[in-house]
Amino acid sequence: MTANTIELMHKGLTRIQGPLLFVKNVSGVGLYESVEVMASDGRQRVGRVVSVDQDNVVVEVFQGVDGLSLSETRLRFLGQPIMLDVGKGMLGRVFNGIGKPLDGGPRVSAEVRLPIQGNAINPVRRMVPKEFIETGISSIDIMNSLVRGQKLPIFSGSGLSHDQLASQVARFARLRGGEAEQFAVVFAAIGVTFDTAERFRREMDEYGALERIALFLNLASDPSTERLLTPRVALTAAEYLAYKEGRHVLVVLTDMTNYCEALREVSSSHDEIPSRKGYPGYMYSDLSTIYERAGRIIGRDGSVTQLPILSMPNDDITHPIPDLSGYITEGQVVLDRDLDRRGIFPPVKLLPSLSRLMNEGIGKGLTDPDHPILALQLYAAYAQAHRLRLLSSVVGEEGLSSADRLILRFGDAMEQKFIHQGGERRTLEESMDIGWQLLAELPDEALLRLSEDQLDRQIRGRRHAR
Repeated sequence: MTANTIELMHKGLTRIQGPLLFVKNVSGVGLYESVEVMASDGRQRVGRVVSVDQDNVVVEVFQGVDGLSLSETRLRFLGQPIMLDVGKGMLGRVFNGIGKPLDGGPRVSAEVRLPIQGNAINPVRRMVPKEFIETGISSIDIMNSLVRGQKLPIFSGSGLSHDQLASQVARFARLRGGEAEQFAVVFAAIGVTFDTAERFRREMDEYGALERIALFLNLASDPSTERLLTPRVALTAAEYLAYKEGRHVLVVLTDMTNYCEALREVSSSHDEIPSRKGYPGYMYSDLSTIYERAGRIIGRDGSVTQLPILSMPNDDITHPIPDLSGYITEGQVVLDRDLDRRGIFPPVKLLPSLSRLMNEGIGKGLTDPDHPILALQLYAAYAQAHRLRLLSSVVGEEGLSSADRLILRFGDAMEQKFIHQGGERRTLEESMDIGWQLLAELPDEALLRLSEDQLDRQIRGRRHAR
């Protein structure tokens, strides 16, 4: 105990309501202070103070209130926020949603204890996110590039293959060049089924990726309030790895919709006035305390990059969860149900997808000098193919010109050969080569964004080689 840590012990509650415990006659405690909740059988649970007034202190319990009684439950107020033990041994380990080991290994040897709420990065000390992170996914690396320090969400839908995509990104992602050894992944699964959690663990282990990953698993069977801790625990571990050890950390959070549902449930138990679709009015600011923990800091070598994944209820991109996430983050990668039905994986819908910081991480000296123009030309040709599909559904393909039919076939090939890649990992060079090969099927007149030099180097040579 530190000198300023007050340990107050109370026995007996006045009321239990949902995940909340109401205690009277408590003084000297602060908001969001950590609380140990002990049942009559000696089991300890984690809680925090969420309300303090003249009559009551309200404690939110993160691991459920089953087995707690008004007369026998004891509370220890610790005088500090909820802390996480962090150290060099976190990589290669599997933890539950509140940071306790699940893999049978010992507790992490703590080099420092950090509050899981974290601290906002001073805007004056923020660096612009930059430099490319290779995910091994063509539709992201070429068309929606991820850069260090960025937060780029994936908007999915219920039943789509976002869990498989999350696993592949965690296993495939890497840095290019001499900094590859400084890369790490923090993977947080929020409210997933036991089978999904085991698949994540097994795939990381089988592919030899677990040694550079810290895996946090919050199950659907765990108390929903625990989901409010999981992303913050994972980000606290990531910040230690980034800003203390100098690593470039990619944080994958799936599924943030489960987090928001838990937030709505807890808000309802507080009797708070709901906002859109029953979610609390402060959900925007709450999400920002998670998303804004991505970034780079002047004078620090490491970075924290976020790839949060959320499933849009009813595939509605205007739903409060994707809507508010879009305001805070720097773009979005959208998954498409129609592509998924056709067996295309990952089913990335390119036209509404966007990485706003893409240009900070690609081009000469970063990836390839022709990378930006390749992405623009692929996007332009694919958008034209999409427009022609709509037109052909009215007039029929035979009503199109021969040039239009070439572009229409390009759109099909783009989906089957470029977007679709199954379970294989592609390097940036392999993805670019596929893109150039597809563009070589089009006539020069359709490649208006390419210079004469680029046509000679990248297109005409490939045509002659066929």
